[in-house]
Amino acid sequence: MAPRIGGFGGLFPNNDDYLVASTDGVGTKLKLAFESGIDDTIGIDLVAMSVNDIVTLGAKPLFFLDYYATSKLDVDLVEKVIKGIRDGCE
Repeated sequence: MAPRIGGFGGLFPNNDDYLVASTDGVGTKLKLAFESGIDDTIGIDLVAMSVNDIVTLGAKPLFFLDYYATSKLDVDLVEKVIKGIRDGCE
């Protein structure tokens, strides 16, 4: 269920309360980060975008799910992005 048109998350009834879920991306900032070689902060930004969407609905973030898609795996890059996600969750 959506709270309203344009809401930033989905609401799921849970007893007398709701769980809020959201997914987001960092948009063109991802391309800029990779072109500049600053890869270790993009994960932090990704977490921040998702958390912002959840807190606008008055919810407290409980967990974070990630999805990393690429046509060519660069292990060093993945490690930097995942480290940023971990840092963002702390």
